[in-house]
Amino acid sequence: MVSELQRLVDAFGARLGRSMAIDDSRIRLLAYNGHTGVVDDARIESIMHREVSPMLASYIVAQGAARASGVFTVAPCPEIGLTVERIGMPIRHDGALLGYVWLIGSDGPASERAVEALREAAGQAALILHRDSLAAEVSLSHARELVRDLVAPDEALRTQATAALVEEGHLVAGPVIALVATVTHERGEPLAERQRLALDLAVDHTRRRLPPARALALTRPDHALLLTVWPGARSDGIERDIGDLADVLREKLAAELGAGRNTPCWVGVGGVRRRLAEAHASYREARRAADVARVSGVLGQVAAYPQLGVYALLAKLTPEELAEGIHPGLRRLLTSDPANQVFVETLRVYLDHAGDAQRAAAALHVHRSTLYQRLHRLEELTGLRLDSGDDRLAAHLGLKMARLSPPLPSEGGISGEVE
Repeated sequence: MVSELQRLVDAFGARLGRSMAIDDSRIRLLAYNGHTGVVDDARIESIMHREVSPMLASYIVAQGAARASGVFTVAPCPEIGLTVERIGMPIRHDGALLGYVWLIGSDGPASERAVEALREAAGQAALILHRDSLAAEVSLSHARELVRDLVAPDEALRTQATAALVEEGHLVAGPVIALVATVTHERGEPLAERQRLALDLAVDHTRRRLPPARALALTRPDHALLLTVWPGARSDGIERDIGDLADVLREKLAAELGAGRNTPCWVGVGGVRRRLAEAHASYREARRAADVARVSGVLGQVAAYPQLGVYALLAKLTPEELAEGIHPGLRRLLTSDPANQVFVETLRVYLDHAGDAQRAAAALHVHRSTLYQRLHRLEELTGLRLDSGDDRLAAHLGLKMARLSPPLPSEGGISGEVE
């Protein structure tokens, strides 16, 4: 595509004796010829970085570029480096904006001949961009199918997909990490169309932060996968960069859902795997991390599998196994009168502080004598003995299991007095 567009601007530029350039719809430079007149900082930035600043892109849109149907001009704005007028023509196919053809004002005003050449160049560029966008979509669709096979349970499928992804140039070889994004949903139920669209946009936006062949995205019924490859990177560098990428993904997803920074959405980060063929393991970990963060509500909105602690082990159990594993007395307390939940919270804080009564009382904002009274009453209600290491372990694990399991059916039968 770029070579064809380059031949196009070279030919039309030579015909007119002027500088010409083609940008995509996001004002990213695709092709340009030599300059015959004065250039400004905005043009230099575009050539050096193949794109312009967000401020300049917004200014061009505000000047009516995206709405134009014919030739338009962009007035100078020295504050953002645009000191020379631009003469533009939108590139459209069936009404869809694909990019822009530009002339620079320092070469002189646009004659009727130049305007006609702009229209002709835009028409030819539209055919090139449309054809290549179709080809790119077909290629990307095929790559998504290969990613689906790459993380499938079937080892033979994974082996074939690994080879195809590298041989066809969709991904490079190297250490791989999976990121999984998800939103609030009922277990086992597919997401609403609006949520799936938000996931699509978020993972695609984040994928574009990495160079070509370094990332691919796949949207599933209840989550989205972003598979990233880090060739030649050091382990500490990968951990830092993947953390930044996970933050970008969560923030973009929250923005697309449209409910602010605290939108209920989560990103799980899998562990590093040295080979692309092991991507399924990182994917499985990333899914588990995202689910644990979503269900538990205690790990934040971005959770890395290596930091899950005991939750990584508990998340391997089914909801039924989790519920069955909770100590019977604790389970009765969890499903009894809501007023008794103060005992549950007291137990959680006490155990999270390793049985340190002074620190636990301070965290609960109660006197130590009140804490001891609650713990004594809790032992009576549940049959737990908090001076027993085994009972403490059972209680602590039970509380964490309860965070991951669905609501337990009410059993009743416990009545306590809350101070």
